[in-house]
Amino acid sequence: MVLQKLDSRIRTLIENGVGLRQRSMFVIVGDQGRDKVVILHHMLTKATVKSRPSVLWCYKKELGFSSHRKKRMRQLQKKLKSGNVAINKDDPFELFIASTNIRYCYYSETFKILGNTFGMLILQDFEALTPNILARTVETVEGGGLVIFLLKSMNSLKKLFTFTMDVHSRYRTESHQQVICRFNERFMLSLASCKQCLVMDDQFNILPISSSSSNITPIAASMKDSEDPKEEELKVLKDSLADTQPVCSLLNLTKTLDQAKALLRFIEVISEKTLTSTIALTAARGRGKSAALGLVIAGAIAFRHARLIFRSKRIYSNIFVTSPSPENLHTLFEFVFKGFDALGYEEHQDYEIIQSTNPEYNKAVIRVNVFMEHRQTIQYFHPSDAGKLGQAELVVIDEAAAIPLPLVRSILGPYLVFMASTINGYEGTGRSLSLKLIEQLRQQQATSAASSASSTQTIKGRILHEIELNESIRYSNGDEIEKWLYKLLCLDISNIQRFITACPSPNDCELYPNNIQDTSEAFLQRLMSIYVASHYKNTPNDLQMLSDAPAHHLFCLLGPSIEKSKTLPDILCVIQVCLEGGISKHLVMNSLSQGKRASGDMIPWTISQQFQDYNFGSLSGARVIRIATHPDLQGLGYGARALHLLQEFYEGRFSDLLQDEEFNETTATDHQFKNVDDDGVSLLDEVIKPRSGLPPLLSNLTECKAPKLDYLGVSYGLTNQLLRFWTKSGYVPVYIRQTPNDLTGEHSCIMLKVLYQDVENNPNMRWLKAYWEDFRKRFLTLLSYQFRNFLPGLGLSVLSKREQLQSSYKAITPAELSSIFIKYDLKRLDIYSRKMADYHLYDDLSQYDNVSLSPPTVAKLYFTDRFEFNLSSVQAAILLGLGLQRKTIDELEKELSLPSTQLLGLFNRTIRKIVNHFNEIEVADLSKQINEDDSFVADMKPVIKTLKEELTEAAVDYETKKNDNIKQLENINLSEYSIAGKESEWQDALPKEKPIGLVSIKRNNDSKTNHLAPKTKKSKNKEKKFKKKGNKQ
Repeated sequence: MVLQKLDSRIRTLIENGVGLRQRSMFVIVGDQGRDKVVILHHMLTKATVKSRPSVLWCYKKELGFSSHRKKRMRQLQKKLKSGNVAINKDDPFELFIASTNIRYCYYSETFKILGNTFGMLILQDFEALTPNILARTVETVEGGGLVIFLLKSMNSLKKLFTFTMDVHSRYRTESHQQVICRFNERFMLSLASCKQCLVMDDQFNILPISSSSSNITPIAASMKDSEDPKEEELKVLKDSLADTQPVCSLLNLTKTLDQAKALLRFIEVISEKTLTSTIALTAARGRGKSAALGLVIAGAIAFRHARLIFRSKRIYSNIFVTSPSPENLHTLFEFVFKGFDALGYEEHQDYEIIQSTNPEYNKAVIRVNVFMEHRQTIQYFHPSDAGKLGQAELVVIDEAAAIPLPLVRSILGPYLVFMASTINGYEGTGRSLSLKLIEQLRQQQATSAASSASSTQTIKGRILHEIELNESIRYSNGDEIEKWLYKLLCLDISNIQRFITACPSPNDCELYPNNIQDTSEAFLQRLMSIYVASHYKNTPNDLQMLSDAPAHHLFCLLGPSIEKSKTLPDILCVIQVCLEGGISKHLVMNSLSQGKRASGDMIPWTISQQFQDYNFGSLSGARVIRIATHPDLQGLGYGARALHLLQEFYEGRFSDLLQDEEFNETTATDHQFKNVDDDGVSLLDEVIKPRSGLPPLLSNLTECKAPKLDYLGVSYGLTNQLLRFWTKSGYVPVYIRQTPNDLTGEHSCIMLKVLYQDVENNPNMRWLKAYWEDFRKRFLTLLSYQFRNFLPGLGLSVLSKREQLQSSYKAITPAELSSIFIKYDLKRLDIYSRKMADYHLYDDLSQYDNVSLSPPTVAKLYFTDRFEFNLSSVQAAILLGLGLQRKTIDELEKELSLPSTQLLGLFNRTIRKIVNHFNEIEVADLSKQINEDDSFVADMKPVIKTLKEELTEAAVDYETKKNDNIKQLENINLSEYSIAGKESEWQDALPKEKPIGLVSIKRNNDSKTNHLAPKTKKSKNKEKKFKKKGNKQ
């Protein structure tokens, strides 16, 4: 191995960082940078007085070498036994890998290392690095540790200005392909201002960009031994509680005064008799939140020994702990065990540790069983298993900001809840926790304080305690790497300036397009502070998207005196807009037929897929990604003013006829990034400095030509407040996602607004009206299923009438009424409306689907504008809740804060009004039929004769016919039909007892009646037939 003399500044930087407990950063350019990591780690190990620093090695996909440590150790032991190990000859990198505790982690899995601490961080594969990953990993390094970036060989650092990052593929759309790496430029320039950073090549040559660290001198020994006043105050606090156990033993493990005070506050809440308290511990990374939670858990386990001191009989037997992953609890359980050691607990004798067998959890601790005097348990549970906390007495939530907000809310219950989280925004959900859950707890605490009625079964009535930690534990205060990171990613939201001047009228304010590439540092910090403070979904990745994405634009609403002011203006409101659309119909059809969709263009792809309209993607639109108003000015109309000016800008009302340049941020930067190697300067002589000749920071709308657009759109998490704001601005909902967002638990809602609405026969109004009617039909159906948990007021706001669509009333026809309802349904409807039947009489038909009248059917008719009357807001909400959402009266009683009797009374009035309307339809139909019958009679002509005359003529005709028939009968000889024999002869011939079948009498020879005598000759066949008939009789 060839020995090489290192620059003294490298060793000095590492030793100064160790002495001051501050981190140092190295950027190594070259393919051999991996081998230089070994030397830096060796120097760090010699500078520290503790064990070898652990290493976190993050990479994209391929590490470039084998990370199997056990295999390398076996090979090293074989060499030791054979005596073939030579430090000077063997590969030092192999020895480093085999003898160092290294945690390898994919960039995509860096969320698993939250809460862990390492002595060195190595970041390779620069193209896969994102601001989120950078912030998440750098903050895991302890004071005195190293942050090392490994870059590939390059002739000029300016190549990073055009270096394609992996995330850039998500920024490109069909109509916006050119991505400019402004964030990379900002990153490289920030290295020059960091005092604890050295940029060098793989031969340890310091590059000129490290101008701030060019004159590094060793710190004095007095600075290493100097004590902070807060450390002295911490010692006094510990001495004052030296005789109080177990508080003293736990307090001795704290590192800062803030952490000690937080621990005492935790123990005070533990000693209380109530279980309705919630402690929210918030701080930046590296402040000792997880350690404080671990110590307080150890104190809760040992609390039974101290209950006499605090005069409480509380014993905590079931303690549950949760976090996004069991690996995030490494620091928490580490300090639980340190607390046990301080309290005299022995492993295996007083407690046992159970580790996970899941290889993904890396043998993380998931359970601790304590059996010193009685059984106590510390159990890990997944955040989604909140239903298993029935026996919990204390629930601890670590890294609550990384857990979806609905899950955190569901964990709160009738037990003590301690939660710790980072709220400075870079983890994405910290602001959500701060702005939503904690604010809700504050309001409910104030409400419960004013009302004596409180409940321990829900969040309502809980007592909130807020604790904030400011002192860093991982590193000392004033850490340069922390300052660099916060400045680079705009993470420090505490510097937002209060608005102390007079508020200008919204009508006097103007909107200015912001040139992102020339944004001054102070203006950018103000802008991002407003973003973070007023919007709960904020991550550092948003800064990179805002800088590099070609379709994204910024607009700032400023006061009227901007031109006269010599300082940076106060930002009233910020709007981030993304241009979308312009997709060919062929691409839309092919993508949707294959079930695929390109990145970006969220609204065109979503609407095309939902409505199967392949022509919508060809339209051009602008999506409002964010609209953030200064926290002191919210609710004063500045957001609505900014939206109005934005609409007028895209409608071309500010365009100057002499201005032909289109609003395009990439125009001024194209020539700045071309031919970065034309200077011919080597890497060791290259000087990186900010570019010059850029456009002004702010431009007037009249100086920019707006692109031609068809619509404006927005996508946001659906809440009642936001829905009212966008509805008031004229936007129409066309899509609500059926599944809630994992982060906030809200359903995403897309709303559209057509531009040029004042133009007659605007074709865009037709498709918007069709989309709205189709969406309303779907929404009415889904209210019984996916949207059943919506509050009735929220559903009512979604279904409110849109005046800009000019929806016409379509009356119900009698034929439709008869096809929808049978006569028995209408009969029972009428009975219920007249209060002649009990409400629960019809429960068998379906749950509150009364009288089969079907509140769902009636509600659909009402909310699709089939009734010409309007209901009050409360009546409409009740109809929506009972009919469409199929909720019970008890559920509506809680949601509407109305007694059940009043709800049923209002619902009865609603049904009565609907029944009256149905009766009017039937009466109108019947009247119409009667009128039709009257018109038929009116067309008939009167008869010629009267009824009496017709009856007289009929009587005469009848008598005439009767006389004629009688005369005909008189002329006919009927003697041949007379019966022979006399009466006496018949009496003698008929039998008196037993009837016989045949009777005969003596023929009468009278000549007058001779013709009546039967014939003497009869055929034998006729005689036989007659006898047979007689026998049958």
